[in-house]
Amino acid sequence: MPDDVAAAKAAAEEQSAFSHPPVDPDATAAYGDHPDQVIDFYLPRGTGGPGGLAPLVVLLHGGAWRARYDRRHVTPFAGFLARRGFAVANVEYRRGELGTEGAGGNAPVDDDEGAAPAAGRWPDTFDDVAAALDALPALVPGILPTADPRRTVLTGHSAGGHLALWAAARHVLPADAPWRTPGPADLRGVVALAPIADFEVARKLDVCGGASTQLLGGEGKFAERRPYADPALLLPTGIATTLVQGRADEVVPMAVAEAYADAAAKAGEMVGVTLLEDVGHFPLIDPAADACAVVGEEIAQLAW
Repeated sequence: MPDDVAAAKAAAEEQSAFSHPPVDPDATAAYGDHPDQVIDFYLPRGTGGPGGLAPLVVLLHGGAWRARYDRRHVTPFAGFLARRGFAVANVEYRRGELGTEGAGGNAPVDDDEGAAPAAGRWPDTFDDVAAALDALPALVPGILPTADPRRTVLTGHSAGGHLALWAAARHVLPADAPWRTPGPADLRGVVALAPIADFEVARKLDVCGGASTQLLGGEGKFAERRPYADPALLLPTGIATTLVQGRADEVVPMAVAEAYADAAAKAGEMVGVTLLEDVGHFPLIDPAADACAVVGEEIAQLAW
């Protein structure tokens, strides 16, 4: 496909994904004091499973961990999942700031990157995802009474796919990591959508303008912090994992997902990889796209 045709197709896919009006949640709850430490909850529509209970999907949005992309852009996807009979928890977390150092020691934006917004905050982004997941067991029963936490699937798109894989691997973090848990999370599995799943490959490909390097605090901190943050180094997890990836994705190329799957195989763990022909980055979360229906089916296969 010629470059100009591919670029036009990618732009149309992005426009479609962002064309849907936001879907308001049924409830919102805080898991901390910061304004970004909140979770939106969506009640399942339709019939549930045994006892009328529905699987719970925990959703982590993407946006290269940058401040301008918040959870609102995935609310149509959250609504789509709710209509398919899932209870949904859409997690917000602290992200980077435009041209500033950011809380927790995130490095300033390099001069050669111009005014590009910094990606994420160290360690705040990770603090928040860990705290949100830890808070859910207490929050869900009162807010989503028809959800079955025993059938929880963790999903996320792009940077959120990274966070989903990371959150499922907290029990294999280095022993001194503050987010480490004594055992694996009680999950049916993870469905990571075009995830930034291997930081070394992402850095080589300059994915999202060096976002993974920025997330870790810059080049000077990359090697030191990568063992605490890179899913490709946190294997095996023992948790069923599926990656869904568009072959035509130019935002997070499929080489990143393939590198994670290869790392898993070397660690003795098989990771499912669903590659979608002629699909870019955004159809995976676009309720109007066929790829989004595929995502729903992949989640259902683990949840039900």
